[in-house]
Amino acid sequence: MFSDFGKKMTGDSGILRLMEDLGSPLPPGMPSYSLGGGNPAQIPEIEAMYRREMERIMSDGRRFEDLIGRYDGPQGQIDFIEAVASYLSKTYGWNVKSENVAVCNGSQSACFYLFNLLSGTFTQNGVQQKKKILFPLVPEYVGYADQGIENDTFVSIPSKFEEYDDHTFKYFADLEKVENYLSHHEEVAAMCVSRPTNPTGNVLTDVEIEKLSALAKKYSIPLIIDNAYGLPWPHIIFSKDATPVWNENIILSMSLSKIGLPSLRTGIIIAKKEIVTALSNLNSIIALASGSLGQSIAANLIRSGELVKNADSCVRPFYERKNLLAQKWIHKYFAGGDYAVHKGEGSIFLWILMRDLSITTMEFYAKLKERGVIVVPGEYFFFGSDSSSDLPPVQNHPHYSKCIRLNYARPDDEVENGIRIISEVYRKYRRPL
Repeated sequence: MFSDFGKKMTGDSGILRLMEDLGSPLPPGMPSYSLGGGNPAQIPEIEAMYRREMERIMSDGRRFEDLIGRYDGPQGQIDFIEAVASYLSKTYGWNVKSENVAVCNGSQSACFYLFNLLSGTFTQNGVQQKKKILFPLVPEYVGYADQGIENDTFVSIPSKFEEYDDHTFKYFADLEKVENYLSHHEEVAAMCVSRPTNPTGNVLTDVEIEKLSALAKKYSIPLIIDNAYGLPWPHIIFSKDATPVWNENIILSMSLSKIGLPSLRTGIIIAKKEIVTALSNLNSIIALASGSLGQSIAANLIRSGELVKNADSCVRPFYERKNLLAQKWIHKYFAGGDYAVHKGEGSIFLWILMRDLSITTMEFYAKLKERGVIVVPGEYFFFGSDSSSDLPPVQNHPHYSKCIRLNYARPDDEVENGIRIISEVYRKYRRPL
């Protein structure tokens, strides 16, 4: 019935399961603990900021009518693009002009465009070559895993990790393996990382980013950095070793979703002019234009600095407090178990490792759902095994099928009770000593 493209894009996937869980009702009367999705918290100060800006728009002559009644260009709303370019160039000294900024209907769509622009079958002088996207560190964001139109266009390097005495651990990029792979695989067309990393809350250090950027330059490929949780907004980074970075060899993906506008689907790409032009052309064919409302609400807030001020003073402290509370509850309820939680360095997620779990986390996820707790099983975040066998399968990583992703942005009582139930189910399915 469907084409190969249709079958690939409509089949079972981690991101489909995640989004279905956001909207699927539980049995009547069962309390719900929605710790699985990517919804940000609704922070009163941020909501008030957007309400004031919307009221200003509504009271400004015909601005609201023009906003909802006209398409913007496929690159995005000129006023918004100029505000973004001006802020980034003045704040960080980056050589960002309007021609370096493109707007898409969310960063998820932007990554779909980018991955399929840069990977897949290339034809030059009648010769075809299949190019790939390299992910230097898995586990990595579930939403990337099925975005390639063609099969076998993603390859991933399993992460290294360090374990600590306080039931925590941290992932690191295996830079030696990354460079070795690049030196033997000219088909790699780009690298991609998220910073902070979804699902783990890991923040790649400045040294790691500097070395990845240098490798990208050495092998003449772009480095895509997904900055949806990063600086300067929404600033859900608690690590001090995280400096914003951009150059013409970096494609920086940003978003308004995690600073309170997830339903308005406003993704922002900062890249060299050729990439921005290509994204604009794709946008015109696939979507005509991007939605205007998020851009209109945020443009003046970015230009005035209010958006970033509130990211610094409200958003970051709000999530850091919740992150520390959620870790405290994990250590309280999991005490005595063979568990660890990834260092909470950023994003709205925590990543729990249960070494002695006797079932897979796919099975564990189903057991939790019977108790009304929704999480995301870890298997979905391990993707991109190398078909050439130059790398071990990502499924060989010792954390595969032993981890879950937990969203701690929900109200405190929901998060604590959800963690308590997770720990109870975990104890039921621990391997006996």
